[in-house]
Formats: sequence, C-alpha cells, structure tokens
Amino acid sequence: MINNKNIDKVIKILKKEVEKYKEPTVETVAEKTKDPFKILVSTMLSLRTKDNVTAEASSRLFKLGTTPERFLELPLKTIEKAIYPVGFYRVKAKNIKLVSFDLVNKYNSKVPDDINELLKLKGVGRKTANLVVTLGFNKYGICVDTHVHRIMNRWGYVKSKSPKETEFILRRKLPKKYWKTINNLLVTYGQNVCKPVSPFCSSCKLHKFCGRIDVLKNR
Repeated sequence: MINNKNIDKVIKILKKEVEKYKEPTVETVAEKTKDPFKILVSTMLSLRTKDNVTAEASSRLFKLGTTPERFLELPLKTIEKAIYPVGFYRVKAKNIKLVSFDLVNKYNSKVPDDINELLKLKGVGRKTANLVVTLGFNKYGICVDTHVHRIMNRWGYVKSKSPKETEFILRRKLPKKYWKTINNLLVTYGQNVCKPVSPFCSSCKLHKFCGRIDVLKNR
C-alpha cells in the first residue's frame, strides 16, 4: 500500500516512468507560453476531450486571438467552428465568451490567481482553477481529475468518492512539494499505464507498492 512512508520513492519512480510518454496538452501550452489566459482556455477545452483534439482546437483558436478582448470581438459561431470537435463545443464556446466578458469587465482583463475567484467564472471548476493557479502562476494547488482520483484510490493512498473529496484529502495528506506536479504525473501515467479498465500492472514499476484496489482485470 502506498502511504507517506514510501511516497517519496513512489514519486521518484513515477517521474522516471512518465518521461517515456507525451505530456498532457495543457502542460505543453503552459511550458510554451506561461500565459494564464491561454492555460485557462486550453483547460476549459480539454474537459471530456482527448488531448490531440484539444491541442488542435487550441491551436486554431489562438490563431484567431490570444486575449479576452479579442475573444469578445469574435462571433460565437467563429469560436464554435475553431474549437470543433471538442466535447460540448457549443457550451464551451459560449463559456469562453462569458469568461472573456468577466475578465475584461471585472478583472481588468487579467486572469485571477486565486482559486476562489477563478471558480466565479462560467465553466470553471476546481480542476481548471487548480491548473491555472499551478501552471499559470506557479502557486500551490492540487488539480484532481479522473486519473488522479482513480489512481490515488487504486493505490490506497486515499479513500474517496469524488475528485473534489480526493483533492481535499490530498491537501491534508500529500507533501506540499508534490502538489504542483502530481496531476501531470498521474494523468500521463493514467493515460498510458494505469488505465481505467485493465491497467498494465505486469509492466508497472509501482506494482509492488500499489494496493490495486478495485482492479478486477489487468494486463
């Protein structure tokens, strides 16, 4: 079982293992731009969407503009066309317009660096808010998506029923030095090795530590 007695060893192995794989799209955007607005929009697009689709949609959209002022000028249909076929593209296009309006009119066109303020923006949940804070502002946050939630429970490190519950347990338990990086590590590992159904346990370097909780079938 993975706990705070072996978490340093586990994270060290994990960091080495994920070097083999391509990192998530939002992380790539963050490394290239360090732009909180681009990170915010890319994260909004990424929800329930495959990374390659998010990457292509983000690229098309940012060719049209890179500021909330510019997105306010763009017709809704233009944004929809640019981001299609991301999941719920019509809803996301509308939310991008609404977020851009609020940023311009309430935040002086600046993306807030506070999770509670980010949560006031339309279409922004805790996952997105934490990612913007950590990637855009290099502040402490713990982004928990389905991969982080699943793997942390599979390890036995937490016992929780929802990503939100997992986040707050990790805020109490996970050493702070791992807060900013845990999402990138586990998303990459979850996409390639520790898959939702039939994970590759036989080739997993963390096999001897993992509780394999609720794993009914593996490869």
